[in-house]
Amino acid sequence: MADSIRKVDYYKVSIPNRTGEGARVLESLRAEGVNLLVFTGFPRGRRVQLDFVPEDGPAFRRAAKRAGIRIDGKKSCFLVQGADRAGVVAGLAARLATAGVGIVALDALAAGGGRYGAILWVNPKDLAKASKALRAS
Repeated sequence: MADSIRKVDYYKVSIPNRTGEGARVLESLRAEGVNLLVFTGFPRGRRVQLDFVPEDGPAFRRAAKRAGIRIDGKKSCFLVQGADRAGVVAGLAARLATAGVGIVALDALAAGGGRYGAILWVNPKDLAKASKALRAS
């Protein structure tokens, strides 16, 4: 089975770095029935940045608004899924490097059952070039 590589929208949210704040945000989205394809969070200064890739962007935005969650921005990144194998992420990185595209950030994991997933960010000006490089085999 070939890898699935697609450009997706992600939404950035900044929250206070307080115990339970992330859980509150996630619970409010769960209560609204929002399905997330990707969620990642990390400290950023004295706050925490949460990045969400929802299955349904408009539903995510409505749920966030109802929960009082301020979305700082919508941008694009790439969601990669496929059969796990040695060096698969190195191959993605090499394709981008060959195309002259730098990776801003990359998270990957073995998903179990012989599958892997990755999310990668490139500079917005490089989105088209990265799309082309990632489509090529």
